[in-house]
Amino acid sequence: MNDTEKPLPGQGPPLEALVVDDEADVRDLVAEHLRARAVAVTAVDGGRAAVTLITRAPARFALVVTDLLLPDVDGLAVLRAARAANPSCAVVIVTGYASLPSAIEAVRLGAYDYLTKPFSLGQIDVVLQRLRERHALEAENRRLLWQLGRRPEDAAAGRLMQRLDGIEARLARIETLLKPR
Repeated sequence: MNDTEKPLPGQGPPLEALVVDDEADVRDLVAEHLRARAVAVTAVDGGRAAVTLITRAPARFALVVTDLLLPDVDGLAVLRAARAANPSCAVVIVTGYASLPSAIEAVRLGAYDYLTKPFSLGQIDVVLQRLRERHALEAENRRLLWQLGRRPEDAAAGRLMQRLDGIEARLARIETLLKPR
């Protein structure tokens, strides 16, 4: 799609990532790897710069890859800022100092993944593939809803009603089975 074409409803802009690491070699390697996979990348060396970028443009980044230990604001603060600004943002924590408590905290805060350094660039590819699949499904859902002339909230309410109807039907079957004969 060129710059003059408008995306169809439900289609978003190309995937954009933020890479945060105070180690230039790691930051540059991850950034170049993502660029080679058609991802627009912004790379910064600190958590404070990352949080500033995220808060200035909440919907800009679909993916944030951040080191856990940064000299100013840590990766968990970047994770919190990204998830607060854009709940659909996928945040991957990378660390050379992995621990069970930090992994649990990262997952509790909504991390998409937690990678231990040294990690394989193939692990980044898996994350990227999962993210692209999720975005494709979300875009298809929005497109279909737009074609039907329905708002996403209406569809969510319809799905909820279907689930409630299914639960009620199962409860009725259970009650029938529990009645004395």
